[in-house]
Amino acid sequence: MDGVADGAVSWRRIALPAYGPSLVGSIGHGAVAPVLALAARDLGASVSVAALFVALAALAEFVCSVPVGLFVDRVGERLALTIGGVLEVVAGVIGWFAPSLWALVIAVAVLGPAGGIFIVARQSFLGHLVPPHQRARAMSTLGGVARIGWFIGPLLAAPFIALHGARAAFLVLAAGGALAAAVTWWSMDLPELDGVSGSGRPGETPPPLRVTIRRHARVLVTLGLGVLTIGLARSSRMAIVPLWAEHIGVQASQVAVLMGVAMGLEALLFYPAGWVMDRFGRVWIAAPVAIGFGLALLSLPLATSYAVLAAVVVAMAVANGMGSGIVMTLGADAAPAVGRAGFLGVWRLISLVGANGAALLVSLIAAVAGLGAASLAVGLLSIAGGGWLAHWVPKWDPRRTPSARER
Repeated sequence: MDGVADGAVSWRRIALPAYGPSLVGSIGHGAVAPVLALAARDLGASVSVAALFVALAALAEFVCSVPVGLFVDRVGERLALTIGGVLEVVAGVIGWFAPSLWALVIAVAVLGPAGGIFIVARQSFLGHLVPPHQRARAMSTLGGVARIGWFIGPLLAAPFIALHGARAAFLVLAAGGALAAAVTWWSMDLPELDGVSGSGRPGETPPPLRVTIRRHARVLVTLGLGVLTIGLARSSRMAIVPLWAEHIGVQASQVAVLMGVAMGLEALLFYPAGWVMDRFGRVWIAAPVAIGFGLALLSLPLATSYAVLAAVVVAMAVANGMGSGIVMTLGADAAPAVGRAGFLGVWRLISLVGANGAALLVSLIAAVAGLGAASLAVGLLSIAGGGWLAHWVPKWDPRRTPSARER
């Protein structure tokens, strides 16, 4: 383990700095995400332009993923996370007071690096802090905490939105960012975290990003391709399931209830997922998650009733819940000790390629061959990705072989 020896850090002492900022930061993002398009509508945007704001948020995070990693490497996790919280405050204030759509564009653009910093810096921090035999539980808990935050956010914002309109969600974002920055700055100021809340080993300067990529090209291509398919499967369900439900006559309210139940189920599975990865190896989660998504997507065209659709959605929820933290764990396992955050920024970029490309792939196939064919195509890609991961993950599992950073 880098920076801290096994057993040297009390989990009770590091729980707040490890997960507190991510929880409150996720609450803010979760409050804004569902009403972003409505906030644009309040400022006079057409339906099509309002939809673009959702795409803009994803694009901002995608474009900033690698620069965020380099930034975290340069300033360290503690300062980066504090700045990430401040950026959320800035985005929240601009979004609440936005006099025009252009001001709202600025608020959404600021959200991109803020969200990326919380993910990459927290992942890098835990990668330094937690030994390999506990790392998966740490990462899956991080994923679970984020899911809880995204669940709480809309509920917390709802009364403010009812009183002041959709843009009131930005107030929750600003409050969450301020609290996340404060918790980060003071909770990470612990003696046992000296040398951990910076990047790399003391006295070592991270190499240029091109050097890091060249040194670790093999793992970025092999495991990265598998991670891309997981992102593709996860995001495609958000496009395919609602459209297929509409196709078979299921009401939107029923779909909302079903997806809410699915998210609750996912939140229950993050710790068992981490335990399995730490106890038996990463492959026992990575491959089944991709294959499980694939089988569920292959089954979706057979769903001609609400009951069957519910069964398919639950299967997807189990796959997604058991996959909580798998992408972050694989990235942390493969990341070098020096230049870790820069590597994780590239890793994040790869996962976002799959996530952001899902809707485009589904729309292209659906336009040519229909929605059922799109579901089948993504399902087959997911199963193929599961086979790919089954082959490559054991080669990079620190429980079985030396980790990539020691090669």
